[in-house]
Amino acid sequence: MIKKTYSKTNRACRVTFKLPSDVEARTAHLIGDFNQWDKDSHPMKILKDRSFSITLSVKPGSNYRFRYLLDSTRWENDWEADGYVANDYGSEDSFVEV
Repeated sequence: MIKKTYSKTNRACRVTFKLPSDVEARTAHLIGDFNQWDKDSHPMKILKDRSFSITLSVKPGSNYRFRYLLDSTRWENDWEADGYVANDYGSEDSFVEV
């Protein structure tokens, strides 16, 4: 699930990324354009129901490519992303449009 909340001035957008518990992971990181694809900078919080969540503030007017890294080994896209785009590794990245 992706939820977007824009500031009153439209200068920022808070985007909440949520992974359902059925991903069956112990850890999850949000990795993408907004953090230069750094695998360690955005760990997601595990919730009581075993789902994962993180909220970021990003600049509106852009598309951001991203993926989730589960248990430091498994890459997943967001099933509810705004779209998908091919990457250099023979798969696709999710993207969110803000």
